[in-house]
Amino acid sequence: MDLYSTIAAISTPYGTGGISVIRISGADAVSIADKVFKASSGKKLSDVPTHTIHHGHIIGSGGKRIDEVLASVMRAPRTFTGEDTVEINCHGGLLVTKLVLERVLASGAAAADRGEFTKRAFLNGKLDLCEAEAVIDVINSKTSLEQEISVNNLGGALSDKINAIRERIIMLSANIQVLIDYPDEGLEPFGDDEFAAELSAIASELDKLYATSDAGMLLRSGIAAAIAGKPNVGKSSLLNLLSGEEKAIVTDVEGTTRDAIEEYITIGNVTLRLADTAGIRDTDDVVEKIGVQKSMEYIDKSELIIYIADAVSGLDERDYEIINSLRGKKTIALINKTDSGSAIDADELRKHFEYVIEFSVREEKGVAELEAAIGELFDMGSIANDASSVITNARHRDALIKAKTAIDSAINAQECGIPVDTTFIDLEAAASALGEIVGLTVAEEIVDKIFHKFCIGK
Repeated sequence: MDLYSTIAAISTPYGTGGISVIRISGADAVSIADKVFKASSGKKLSDVPTHTIHHGHIIGSGGKRIDEVLASVMRAPRTFTGEDTVEINCHGGLLVTKLVLERVLASGAAAADRGEFTKRAFLNGKLDLCEAEAVIDVINSKTSLEQEISVNNLGGALSDKINAIRERIIMLSANIQVLIDYPDEGLEPFGDDEFAAELSAIASELDKLYATSDAGMLLRSGIAAAIAGKPNVGKSSLLNLLSGEEKAIVTDVEGTTRDAIEEYITIGNVTLRLADTAGIRDTDDVVEKIGVQKSMEYIDKSELIIYIADAVSGLDERDYEIINSLRGKKTIALINKTDSGSAIDADELRKHFEYVIEFSVREEKGVAELEAAIGELFDMGSIANDASSVITNARHRDALIKAKTAIDSAINAQECGIPVDTTFIDLEAAASALGEIVGLTVAEEIVDKIFHKFCIGK
């Protein structure tokens, strides 16, 4: 990436809409915009104050008007990228947006790469790497809790926590370095108890952050879930209810669902990658047999199973076979069709499952209880209560593991009576690992990989 070039891209989603935004960033952003923009006031953008908006038109190479637009002028350093920036707000048609961008590129701007605006913000010190990653997390948020965590991270909440822990480690390293560099100065090392207490406190802080990672990463990626049960217990009806759409065919004919239907479902603060599977039963139908086998495969690989029993027909031998196959898996049992009475003793099911809910798809009864059960099962309450510092990123989690391993090594050395100065390498490793999270010590190829995940224009 050439940091000295001026770049441009469409920063709004591709398609027809009310407006589109073409973003230009770099030293020549304003002069390039002046080549294509004619203000209604007659002023050039190079002569207007920073952070102002101006009405006018984009003019083609032959002097023909392309579109009526608003141009925002923002001068460095008070911009997202830290560079001079112009944003052209044009009408949101596919053709007109393309024509405006082509005009800007023809006037001297280079086409921006994926995530290049945010990467420039990082390289220019406007964001650290953790905050930059939060940009895409905000965009991709699917629940209010995920959005809250992402906005907190964008505002520096996680970075501040990481930097504070890293600073404590660096202070310990600095004290050790003084002893190593000036062994003949008669300097008094800090006491072993003080050193041990600080190492223990740092380890505790790292543990607290790591403890948020399981729930945090599931929140970000979604929980792989499958609906399981015999035919005609209401599996497809549940998928339709939770999705708010008729995603699956529902009939009274057994074996209607032959293949798994997958859908992203948001329920409360959790996103489920939910699969409606074929009813589990013995069948001579070749196609249905394949569907039943697929159901078992989905059950095996899912992180959550929603098992449905039919309240009207009660439990039979096939139900108990399914129940036994779910041992050891995180399962929520729904007794469906309770609006028609129930032949199932809920306490009997509670012998097998911690979470049993009397449910009715028809009356939409039990949805709130299902939402609460999922939150408890995956410990979402712990991060909902404090969304200020939550690990939702595998790269961050891996760096925390490296940092904690190094601190544990230093603690073990200290407990074995090994001189304090031998822990210097461990402390340096821990500080370096935490630096990877905020971008202080991360390899360039990792940075490139992170920003390549962004869309063009962001």
